[in-house]
Amino acid sequence: MTFKEKLQRRARKNVATKALKKFGPYDVILAPVLTEKTYKAMETSNKYVFKVHSDANKNDVDAAIRYLYKVTPVKINIINAAFKWRERRKLVKRAFKKAVVTLWEKEKIELAV
Repeated sequence: MTFKEKLQRRARKNVATKALKKFGPYDVILAPVLTEKTYKAMETSNKYVFKVHSDANKNDVDAAIRYLYKVTPVKINIINAAFKWRERRKLVKRAFKKAVVTLWEKEKIELAV
């Protein structure tokens, strides 16, 4: 059974997964965000931060996390990180979208560092 067939057989019928219809789960979840702040959130409150595709919504991230890591998220927050540009230092940070995924206390995700 393919991933798209699994999406169609989900219990909730009116879940909009617009990015997963175009792309696969490996294209929705781009990379984990690994900083000191996210490491602390992983240890204390079981929250994981991922860089996601710009077209992805909460339902896309939920389905991709369930498929890739075999865990069930409790809560998902989506954040748009803004474009940053500094004139003196010529520093440029491109805009991206990230997702904060909260899991149950007993579940963990093993991230390769």
